[in-house]
Amino acid sequence: MQDRTPRPEDLEPIERAGVDELRAVQLERLRWSLRHAYDNVPHYRRAFEAADVHPDDCRELADLARFPFTGKAELRENYPFGMFAVPRERIARLHASSGTTGRPTVVGYTREDLRTWARLMARSIRASGGRPGDRVHVAYGYGLFTGGLGAHYGAEELGCTVIPVSGGMTERQVMLIRDFEPEIIMVTPSYLLAIVDEMQRQGIDPRTTSLQVGIFGAEPWTEDMRREMEQRLDLHAVDIYGLSEVMGPGVANECVETKDGLHLWEDHFYPEIIDPVTGAVLPDGERGELVLTSLTKEAMPVVRYRTRDLTRLLPGTARPMRRIEKIAGRTDDMMIVRGVNIFPTQIEELILRTPELSPHFQCVLGRQGRMDTLTVKVERRPGVAVDAAERAGEALVGLVKNTIGVSVSVEVIAPDGVERSMGKMRRIVDQRPAV
Repeated sequence: MQDRTPRPEDLEPIERAGVDELRAVQLERLRWSLRHAYDNVPHYRRAFEAADVHPDDCRELADLARFPFTGKAELRENYPFGMFAVPRERIARLHASSGTTGRPTVVGYTREDLRTWARLMARSIRASGGRPGDRVHVAYGYGLFTGGLGAHYGAEELGCTVIPVSGGMTERQVMLIRDFEPEIIMVTPSYLLAIVDEMQRQGIDPRTTSLQVGIFGAEPWTEDMRREMEQRLDLHAVDIYGLSEVMGPGVANECVETKDGLHLWEDHFYPEIIDPVTGAVLPDGERGELVLTSLTKEAMPVVRYRTRDLTRLLPGTARPMRRIEKIAGRTDDMMIVRGVNIFPTQIEELILRTPELSPHFQCVLGRQGRMDTLTVKVERRPGVAVDAAERAGEALVGLVKNTIGVSVSVEVIAPDGVERSMGKMRRIVDQRPAV
């Protein structure tokens, strides 16, 4: 892999600032954002008053803990535009979640918000090893999903050549990578593996492509997955983090020179880690739920947004901003099977220790009598004999039992047997009858 470390002179001044300077910027912007939300969003005025707190009560960063949380429920209750803090005619763009669990969550951006988002995405791509003039193959979906357009405008802001492929049509993805020779690909990690499988079906060695950097987000992935992608493609696999409700991708990003967690762009987002049950703020270093407050958003400020993502805050390394550890899972994708908490990423780690099995898998929840069951449906790798894959599946049963402490069934299926997705992989299929 080529060295892709950015030059110090290419970084923004805030990326080289001292911690005291950064905290002063945060406090000034936090006080503005709380006042902006209180003055212009009826929901926040009611919520602050119900909590007996006022923007003027924020005199230091720790005072933010006195303010109420925001969650998806509040966003959906104010659907579609009730959380906006500017007149509708100032909204330059709308995005929305898929809405698979109810009403979609709608987010809006002013022109200045879009400029900020583009700059932060450019910062993220540069931290990943991107450079002006690089060709960027964007395989995130375009549309209401924030991934495609967020990556697109960020890459243009950095001075890259954008190849706006979007998701799907995997054979065409391979053709364009071969013909256009991009240095960077931006895509979900699960779909990248589908692209790699297609390369191999076409007789292309993935390590011989032009790709040097992969920027992967929109779903949790593990260090084992990083090693898998870097070995199969001979590129730098770098993590990006974001969520539509807070901005989109580009809230935090790994630095290619360290790959040791995602530096959160703290000049625009203030992070907290809370106990997901009690809501108490936890000290840096303790694992809990990530909560984010926007510091510069005009159209839709968010105050103490509960992301449901489980991680911890760590000191800065390549940048002064604090890091979040790779997302271990989400409070809403945790499976509880016979009293044991399980995340899909734990299953993925064990599958990747089993060479005969592919990281294309699904966790299928069922019920037998009064007991919940978990079946892991996992593909055998192409070229692996059925009997060898079956033995690997039996070994996986033991790995899960000895490592996680729960008994599961493993169903080894043929390559391409797990549904492919151009977006986030559907890792959990709940077939339990409604109670």
